Amino acid sequence: MEEIAEAASVFAQVRPRLFGIAYRMLGSVADAEDLVQDVWLRWQTCDRSAVRNPGAFLATTTTRLAITASQTARARHETYVGPWLPEPVDTSADPQLGAERAAALEVAVLFLLEKLPPTERAAYVLREAFDYPYQQIADIVQTTEVSARQLVSRARKHLAAERRAPVEPAEQRRLLSAFVDAARSGDLATLEKLLAEDVVSYSDGGGAVRATRIPVVGAVTVAKYVRAFASRFWSGTEVRWSEVNGQPAAVVSHSGTVTAVLTVSASAEGIHRVFWLMNPAKLGAYTA
Repeated sequence: MEEIAEAASVFAQVRPRLFGIAYRMLGSVADAEDLVQDVWLRWQTCDRSAVRNPGAFLATTTTRLAITASQTARARHETYVGPWLPEPVDTSADPQLGAERAAALEVAVLFLLEKLPPTERAAYVLREAFDYPYQQIADIVQTTEVSARQLVSRARKHLAAERRAPVEPAEQRRLLSAFVDAARSGDLATLEKLLAEDVVSYSDGGGAVRATRIPVVGAVTVAKYVRAFASRFWSGTEVRWSEVNGQPAAVVSHSGTVTAVLTVSASAEGIHRVFWLMNPAKLGAYTA
């Protein structure tokens, strides 16, 4: 019993990091929790006396399992109804979600990371969020240090090509608040002013609720789209502000039930990504 108690104590100390790795890799709280539970079971049954660095061993096990799980998850996402968005997580208590830095966490970044090969994604997450040395990354993903550097470099280039320099958090909050106000009132002119010319709006309903199944593109089109459903979507709702994936977010509820989490990605040109997280299966952790 003492051995299991000691194993549990060691595991509890690194569990936030393990969950942080798994969540960034999978974009799903439930899947990340299941994976961390699998790691715990393996930790109980392995020869712990042969493990010199438990933290490194557990992080390696978590990452390798996440790489495998990511391949299965990608297949599921390809048959997902409408755009797939990562499950939102409340980071108000732990802004960095078990990491050294609050990197590779915001919805916009996880959305892009999902497009990367799993090993490339793992290398990026370990480096950018957890500040792992390249040699340790190489050991974890079973490659050379040179290849590990290349994996991280490719991931950075991919994200840089798809993203713009973000605004400061206060400005992002201001833009999101103004967007919500304009959306609720159906103010077309203000919506157009807030949006970048090439803005894209993604709605994740998962086929469970009414939501557009294709991305909506362009400032004028997105503004008209938002105004078109204003009366239906916002009627009788309440909005509270929260921190989701390290970014400001609007939590929308109706009759005591959370119906959506809304967040945006913004740059100097305005809001260039709008994310409507509406799949009830991804909102279970949120209360009105």
